[in-house]
Amino acid sequence: MNISNHRVKRVLLYPLAAAVIMSAALIPPHGMSVASADKTASATAPAPADSRASSVSGNRTTGDQQQQALSRVAVIIDDFGNSMRGTEEMFKLPVKITVAVMPFLRSSEQDARRAHELGFDVLVHLPMEPRQGKPEWLGPGAVLTSMNDAEVRGRVEAALDNVPYAIGINNHMGSKVTGDERVMGIVLAVCKERGLFFVDSHTNYRSVAGRMARELGMPPVENHIFLDDVHSASHVIKQMKLVQERALSQKFCVTIGHVGIQGKETAAGIRSGIAGMKDKVQFVGISDLVREEWKWNSRLTLP
Repeated sequence: MNISNHRVKRVLLYPLAAAVIMSAALIPPHGMSVASADKTASATAPAPADSRASSVSGNRTTGDQQQQALSRVAVIIDDFGNSMRGTEEMFKLPVKITVAVMPFLRSSEQDARRAHELGFDVLVHLPMEPRQGKPEWLGPGAVLTSMNDAEVRGRVEAALDNVPYAIGINNHMGSKVTGDERVMGIVLAVCKERGLFFVDSHTNYRSVAGRMARELGMPPVENHIFLDDVHSASHVIKQMKLVQERALSQKFCVTIGHVGIQGKETAAGIRSGIAGMKDKVQFVGISDLVREEWKWNSRLTLP
């Protein structure tokens, strides 16, 4: 697992995150946004749809047989839902991505519907309490460890109802919640009831999410590499090389980037990385990976 070790740099970025929060609906911008704050406390971890069909589904030009033999990469982009910088650039990437949408924000429903129309998977990017950081960084509808069971369940169900076409959940911050068996048990129970899965963003090396998912017969999906823990296109390009290395050695890789303050730079780095990887790996949606790797077949019915 390779989640960046630039912890000191993240700490120095806190003042910038705090300054931007006030002008961005109280949600810290992009990967430094909540992801960096949380990782510091734990682990460091478009053209019309028809013309995009071949690129969105991966590298179809090599044929179905060869595609099946390629290692798979699932790129998840967090923090959609608030018209953040880089949103357009991410939607125009030439491969299939997974769009993680924060609930109850001004473009939450719009972004989810657009992603679905483009053939992208949609996740609810569920705000969850971190070990450190300000509560207002989480945004509306956050799940907190101080809540009782009914309150936790209500927050999870409301978030799912707010983001159309969601096939799963991943955590926004959440280092405290993903280490709490009671709260994670409720989150995973709701997922299982609805035919969803949970993707552990891996902001906490002591997360119980994977173990508990396995115990419930659910896929233990987790992030392996944060692309933009350092906010430059050159760093994202370097991280994309690590994604390729992991995918080739382990047969698949899940990686996370963000829209936000440096969203355009992250998108540019991803696009550049894709160019050097297109004949070596297959870019898939997270549902494709979960279905193929863990044989997960949900009974989810989308609207």
